[in-house]
Amino acid sequence: MFLSVFDLYKIGIGPSSSHTMGPMTAASMFLAELKDGQWPRPTGVKVFRLKARLHGSLAFTGIGHATDRAVILGLCGHLPDQIDPDRMAAIIETVRAERRIQPEGHPAYHFDPDADLIMDRKAALPGHANGLAFEAYDADERLLLRRVYYSIGGGFVVTEEELNRAKTSGAKPAAVAEVPYPFATAAEMLAMAKASGLSIAEMKRANEETRMSRAALDEGLDRVWDAMRSCIERGLTQEGIMPGGLKVRRRARNLHDRLQEEWRQNRRNPLLANDWLSVYAMAVNEENAAGGRVVTAPTNGAAGVVPAVLRYYLHFHEDADQKGIRDFLLTSAAVGGVIKHNASISGAEVGCQGEVGSASAMAAAGLAAVLGGTPEQIENAAEIALEHHLGMTCDPVGGLVQVPCIERNALGAVKAVTAASLAVKGDGTHFVPLDACIETMRQTGLDMNERYKETSQGGLAVNVVEC
Repeated sequence: MFLSVFDLYKIGIGPSSSHTMGPMTAASMFLAELKDGQWPRPTGVKVFRLKARLHGSLAFTGIGHATDRAVILGLCGHLPDQIDPDRMAAIIETVRAERRIQPEGHPAYHFDPDADLIMDRKAALPGHANGLAFEAYDADERLLLRRVYYSIGGGFVVTEEELNRAKTSGAKPAAVAEVPYPFATAAEMLAMAKASGLSIAEMKRANEETRMSRAALDEGLDRVWDAMRSCIERGLTQEGIMPGGLKVRRRARNLHDRLQEEWRQNRRNPLLANDWLSVYAMAVNEENAAGGRVVTAPTNGAAGVVPAVLRYYLHFHEDADQKGIRDFLLTSAAVGGVIKHNASISGAEVGCQGEVGSASAMAAAGLAAVLGGTPEQIENAAEIALEHHLGMTCDPVGGLVQVPCIERNALGAVKAVTAASLAVKGDGTHFVPLDACIETMRQTGLDMNERYKETSQGGLAVNVVEC
């Protein structure tokens, strides 16, 4: 199996990889199909109006997750990794005022967000909880083209046809033979590490280098960490109320300032490492909630865990260096790929165990690797972290990626460090294999009531009064 480190760590915008980045990407895919696709084009008929329909979780929490804004920006031709977050509000305001869009390379299309962007909470699409459809009409309101897309978590988007083909085959994609270490499970990963004598990071690097040069890989990894680091730094400097109506105030800057003061005064703080982990994670997720530049890790809702643990590694370990950062990202991506291949990283599909749980497992694996852990200890670290997120629901209050998401990332980071520490102090032998834990997460997600899968219809979302 091959899933690139850059598939899991995508630079984009908040607040959600599946509800913001995915729909924006899907809108861009529809524009490409509209312009260059092989669909029947009636002679003399031109596309006049575009419509977008959101279904399932996208409809229930779309406003809180900025899905409406993402669709508008996507239909304007913008992509998550390229758009300037500071320009988004002005672009959307212009579309709402003019009720038209004109993406580059296209004629102008009529698009009134109030009428043409439809939140359909009654009819879910059959393929996935995060379904959306785009439609093109002529001036007489005749439907010319309709395409369905599914945002399956972590910014990944598939067409209706791609999803149907995968389901019809009845099997997961086969291991990719052209990479030297095509592990699809943790057991295969450990067997290949033992046979080759390589670390998990070295095997992941060898797989990546079949598609790019070593220099390009290192440059990409450094770019990912730079985006993570920049997100932390910005989050530590911002204050005020986060958007969305809950009136939740940013806390990372104030907590950071208090920690800095304790540091300067050399006060004894037995919880120092946990405090720094928490503030780093919260800084990222406050930025995500505000629609800032973030990195899916593996999703936006869980974007704070991996950066926080990486920053902790740089802060508290004297031998931390750039190679360690790269090995951390490669190792964590190897584990994240196994989780995604065999279960899910989508909160709308399996609850928050698939988001923060997966992120915590990835971070634990990465930290165990740079602390000198063996492949067996790394697998153990990932299993410990994931096991203690099993059953976690996705129940965002008001459909916003704020409560409980921001603090949940802080606790996910703390669990990751604890898991790595426990694992590297052992010899790698343990009772529950990572593969069994991943399968348990998948089964638990299937059994979980839909109210607890990013619909804001259960849990904290209905038991906390919105202010």
